[in-house]
Amino acid sequence: MQFNSAIGLDTLRAYEETHYRVLGDAPATLRIGHANPDLAKLHRTFGVDCSAFVTAANPFSTLISAMANAARQAALAEQLAIMGLRFIEGIGEHPLGTWAGEPSFLVLGLKLSDAKQLGTKHEQNAIVWCGSDTVPQLILLR
Repeated sequence: MQFNSAIGLDTLRAYEETHYRVLGDAPATLRIGHANPDLAKLHRTFGVDCSAFVTAANPFSTLISAMANAARQAALAEQLAIMGLRFIEGIGEHPLGTWAGEPSFLVLGLKLSDAKQLGTKHEQNAIVWCGSDTVPQLILLR
């Protein structure tokens, strides 16, 4: 865990405990620090060696309305489409259910530097990035 961050320790802990669920035809649940064979299969299927789990919801972990989150998520989807990236819908859910699940996308083939820029643009504290080892990493942006 990174301690020189503007993000509080409780929030960091919640991010690390969250289940990052990839929806669709090939579901997977990503957990920070745990290799994921389902993600490895998705990477092989799409011919990529990395991916990122990103959202535009709840900027800087500040709860906003469902309508505002939907608009932010639609803007993110539009940006990903314009960039020509393949993505699968997902949801980030804490196992205790103390925070509403956040709509998200698993973006296939998104390099770390681009994932950081995307998360920063959409006012996120962090993103989840996975390299060729398919071990999801929490990448702090603040």
